[in-house]
Amino acid sequence: MRKLLSLCVVVLTLCSATALLAQGPMNSPLPLDPTIRKGVLPNGLTYYIRHNQEPKERASFYIVQNVGALLENDDQNGLAHFLEHMAFNGTENFEGKGILNTLQKHGVEFGRNINAYTAFNETAYNLSEVPTGPKGLVDTCLLVLHDWSNHLLLTEEEIDAERGVISEEWRTRRSAGFRVRQQFFPVLFKGSKYAVRDVIGDYDIINNFDYKTLRDFYHDWYRTDLQCIIIVGDIDVDEVEGKIKEMFTPIPAVEGAKSRPSFEIPSHKETYFVQALDKEMTNTSVTMYKVEKSTANNPSTVVDLRNDMVVNLMNKMLRARIAELLQKGDPPFIHGNISLGSFVRGYDALSVSCGTKPAKEEEGFQAILNEWERAERFGFLESELEREKLNTLSFLESRYKDREKISNDSFCREIQRNYLTGEAVIGIEAEYQLAQAVLPTISVKDVNDLMKRYSTDTNRTVVITGPSEGEKHLTEQEALGMVTAVETANLEPYKDAVSDKPLVDESKINAGTIVSEKELPQFGAKEWTLSNGAKVYYRFADIDKDKISLEGYSWGGLSKIDAIDELPSASLASSFVDNFGAGEFDAITLKKMLTGKRVGVSMRMNDFQELIVANSVPDDFETMMQSLYLKFESPRFDKGAFDALKSRYTAYIASSSNNPNKVKGDSITKITTDYHPRAMNMNPTYVEKLNFDMMKKIYLDRMQDASDFSFVLVGNVKEDEAKGMVCKYIASLSSTNRKEFYVDRKVSFPKENVEKEIALKLETPKTTEYMKFNQYMSDDSKSKMSMDIVESVLRLRFTEKVREEAGGTYGVRVGSRIWSYPKPKATVTISFDCKPDRADELMTIVKAQIDQMVEDGISEDDYNKTVKNIQKNLEQSKNHNSYFTNLLSAYAIKGLDKTDKKNNPEMVLSNLSKKDVEKFARKFFKKAKVVHIEFVPEQ
Repeated sequence: MRKLLSLCVVVLTLCSATALLAQGPMNSPLPLDPTIRKGVLPNGLTYYIRHNQEPKERASFYIVQNVGALLENDDQNGLAHFLEHMAFNGTENFEGKGILNTLQKHGVEFGRNINAYTAFNETAYNLSEVPTGPKGLVDTCLLVLHDWSNHLLLTEEEIDAERGVISEEWRTRRSAGFRVRQQFFPVLFKGSKYAVRDVIGDYDIINNFDYKTLRDFYHDWYRTDLQCIIIVGDIDVDEVEGKIKEMFTPIPAVEGAKSRPSFEIPSHKETYFVQALDKEMTNTSVTMYKVEKSTANNPSTVVDLRNDMVVNLMNKMLRARIAELLQKGDPPFIHGNISLGSFVRGYDALSVSCGTKPAKEEEGFQAILNEWERAERFGFLESELEREKLNTLSFLESRYKDREKISNDSFCREIQRNYLTGEAVIGIEAEYQLAQAVLPTISVKDVNDLMKRYSTDTNRTVVITGPSEGEKHLTEQEALGMVTAVETANLEPYKDAVSDKPLVDESKINAGTIVSEKELPQFGAKEWTLSNGAKVYYRFADIDKDKISLEGYSWGGLSKIDAIDELPSASLASSFVDNFGAGEFDAITLKKMLTGKRVGVSMRMNDFQELIVANSVPDDFETMMQSLYLKFESPRFDKGAFDALKSRYTAYIASSSNNPNKVKGDSITKITTDYHPRAMNMNPTYVEKLNFDMMKKIYLDRMQDASDFSFVLVGNVKEDEAKGMVCKYIASLSSTNRKEFYVDRKVSFPKENVEKEIALKLETPKTTEYMKFNQYMSDDSKSKMSMDIVESVLRLRFTEKVREEAGGTYGVRVGSRIWSYPKPKATVTISFDCKPDRADELMTIVKAQIDQMVEDGISEDDYNKTVKNIQKNLEQSKNHNSYFTNLLSAYAIKGLDKTDKKNNPEMVLSNLSKKDVEKFARKFFKKAKVVHIEFVPEQ
């Protein structure tokens, strides 16, 4: 195997592109990653097993059914998805909710770790991050997969109970975006089964199908020759393989099995057109699709990998050109994209799309068509291609160096694609080697030829989506006329402006020094005080071998802005300045200068702090530090880029009032802050207040003083190197020795309970219930852990009572947080969507569960499930450099030592009792003020 891969590399390195493609072996199937054990049982079931330790002592278990919504008969529309739900509602060895109850006792959480999805062509189930230590738990997970393969009970009682849950999922998913897809899919997929299936299915069928109809679908399609199981994790591969053979071989193959069809999309010479409009759409987009059969082999070959690289390079170059266009003056569209990629199984699609400004559909569509035509007519430049080759190699090199940190689930998803479509899984080592050899063989001609292959006028569809009221949209004649006319448009070739100047002029940097050093043994870290007053907390960490992170914190933030009218400019200052570039380099030039570098530096502001967030790979550490120095010392203010971005915000927000979710969010913000004038929602008035000079003044004031910053530096960089870079690029930053703190602007929760009903114009009638509890209280670590447990227990209770037993909603959303600034407080937020005539009934259940927690406490079972899950997540968090970043950040910002037994999350959890949490819950819910908003359909 490895000899074959080495041979491929040698051949690829020595041959020209033309000779490479002519070589027979290059069209042979690529070998499977040798670290993966693959087999096929006599009944046709395929299995893959791989040992991996990210995370340690965890494993993920998948079963993939090569079965999806396209296999449904018309009277089964929606039943592939319904069957997916039923897999969690009783199997031969796990009756009722037995799967969830069994796994949750080991900290495996429903939703996050236990989940499934249904698509057009497949259905996949996963049990993720399962602990491998507990005796018999691996066997239990294999038994779950065994039952999912062939032993669903599908009882009438459970089927009827699930109808309500799926009906509410149907209702929740009926957004404006979903409804417009239902309008254009029948045109885009004309003559294909894709045109008449949407996975969630038909509402009447969901609520009225005969039990036998579901069981027939299950018998026909859930069968071993269409299934694979995937196990990746900290397991013994030989042992697991033996158990798979023992457990799954007895499952019988289905006799006289139906042939599993593939699904074609008919070709068409004429260009289709469709307007897909909805009252709740907020913005208009125009897209030209060109759908073609995929040329990829199954299984994949070296040629396929090379072709994929050509496609990716083309997409990146087009994306870069569009990004440049958006930086200039008054850009012709809000956003634009031209890309080629996998569409549905067996088909690729070219998409040429743009989000247009109000009343400017023609201008926007013309501009994006021009960019496609410019690239097709004149081709790409060598400089563009070489840039993206370097970026691609840089990404793969970083992934290769950090290969030990590729997660179990990442491997599972990659293997899943191998099973379903034959996509190559050769391993990151071989992938990186092949890329190093293949990329140099890719020429500008290769990319230009690909462009031309997709420039023919067949299999095209123009789709317009947008508001159905208040805007005039392009007609079919106008849109198709533009597609034809662009071929003769007067266009100039793309010009690639680059700079050969250094990122910073090092002769002008006056390096500082470390004036004091302090050991922080509890963290294995050092605290350095610099000559300009800044502090740096440094820790070497190479758990993630190819990562370095640098974070900076300074008190003040938006709270220091006195004038209300200045808040919009202040709030968006960091986002805008990120788009201005730095020093003498605009954003596009700066990006080109960082070609091949894995570096990110961002300056931000929140309500109470100024923040610097930076990251790099070890090889690019100095470039990251130079970028930080440049952005801090020489922020760039570009009026043209400001105007361009402001015009995009203006266009984006213009029709936002059409969106019920925007109206809900704005209402919640106003009501829960007691209508404080500083709690501003983004709307046309807000955007209109954005002012370039004001933004510049505020940004320069907030980001001028390094002495007020504390930096946390963690990663794979040795101390001597870190010291040198810190002295050169951080100790040299300007300081005014201004010590600041945030200002409490008294933005507070209402002092009395609030009950409010708000009517909304809705295309799909539904009620949204929203409750927020708020209490000003201690932010100590014990309270935070208690709140985490309360949140998780409520989620369990609501899932069981509101979703499963009542069948009233797809899910109750629960969130909690304990805030430290400006005044410590705790909040719990609860919300859900439902059928309007069931809202009162379901709210009664929600309130009853809260009352039960307060009056009767928490069940032992719910408490243990929650604690196990938190313990599991805390253990896993230690396996990344970010664990140390979080420790040092808490110390740098608040002086909080999370290694101390009073603050260490694991120690706090182990010392916490169920009675402690119950006491906390009683105290919180009995004293908390409550905002309850009911969003109802307008009559």
